[in-house]
Amino acid sequence: MIHRKPKNRKQIRTIVRRRGLDLAFLIMILSVNCSHAQMPTEDPGSQKNQMTLEKIARQKRHHGPDRFVNFFALARKHGLMEFLKWKVFSENHFKEQYADEPVIPVKIDWKPIIAHKGLSVTFINHASVLIRDAGVSILVDPIFFGLSLIYRNFTPIEFDIDTMPKPDHILITHGHYDHLDKDSLSVFASDTHVIAPLGYDSIFSSIDMENRTQLDWFDAFNDGEREIILLPCNHWTMRNPVTGPNQNLWGSYLIRTKTGPTIFISGDTAYFEGFKAIGERYHIDLAILNVGAYEPRWFMKQSHINPAEAVQTLKDLKATKMLIVHWGTFRLGDEPVHVPPEDVRRELEKADMVDRLLDIRHGETAYY
Repeated sequence: MIHRKPKNRKQIRTIVRRRGLDLAFLIMILSVNCSHAQMPTEDPGSQKNQMTLEKIARQKRHHGPDRFVNFFALARKHGLMEFLKWKVFSENHFKEQYADEPVIPVKIDWKPIIAHKGLSVTFINHASVLIRDAGVSILVDPIFFGLSLIYRNFTPIEFDIDTMPKPDHILITHGHYDHLDKDSLSVFASDTHVIAPLGYDSIFSSIDMENRTQLDWFDAFNDGEREIILLPCNHWTMRNPVTGPNQNLWGSYLIRTKTGPTIFISGDTAYFEGFKAIGERYHIDLAILNVGAYEPRWFMKQSHINPAEAVQTLKDLKATKMLIVHWGTFRLGDEPVHVPPEDVRRELEKADMVDRLLDIRHGETAYY
């Protein structure tokens, strides 16, 4: 059973509702994409032959004077104007499909998952995944109570969170509110181990989560049976528009499990050449890729891969299988929430790679 802090689930839901409008406004500001993020002013592609991922990490090239730097993308100017162009002045070609968006409550029977002695991967919702590795639970980016009043939750949680396996490790990929949700983290005991990139100590301290490990790129946590490595990716992060972006780091994870398979967790990322380097360095059995909020392409390309890029990423990583997440729960881009799996399957068919798709949906589990 998961030990609860004094706030019960009803109280947490009330808090989320009260914060909804403020959070919605903040997320709208955050949605001005990576245009305000600190990035190199010269084309990073011009340096790719000289600067390997490991060299960038070793030389701390992603560490700026007062914040982190996205070394893999160019800065965009006039971000607010681009945001207004998207939301106010651009035609949305998907609006007619919104009536078809399904609401699918997530119901999970955790008993067979707990009983399984090997490896299992459960897609909960949004980018939240529970990995069970020989009885140890690794929870990624939990978000249980929705995002805000203006973002409809298409996959509301309808299982009792107390029936979940207690997470031994919680992995946070970055600080955007749909990935680092303090109310969801507050459900768990304060001694739950949290692994995150650099820069989130004050956030975890504010909810009394003191058992934490912070990682820089290529740093690893090892509990004696499995290894969890933070890897570079092409993204950014922001919690507070006043203090600005990238005061905290972001990243992907690689998990070398006790049971054998190696799992790659992309987190939010745009496409970049670094996937090829990761594929050359590590053998990857399952790549869990965030594929959602990718339209309109002119606006989202610097933050999120689209289905065609997801297939290219699968090739670059040389992964045996691919599972896509970050879709179906919140409509954060223009594309309807149910469209990403259809688009990904279409791209896989073009590449004759459909057999490499691990096709599980919200609330479903794959067993190894």
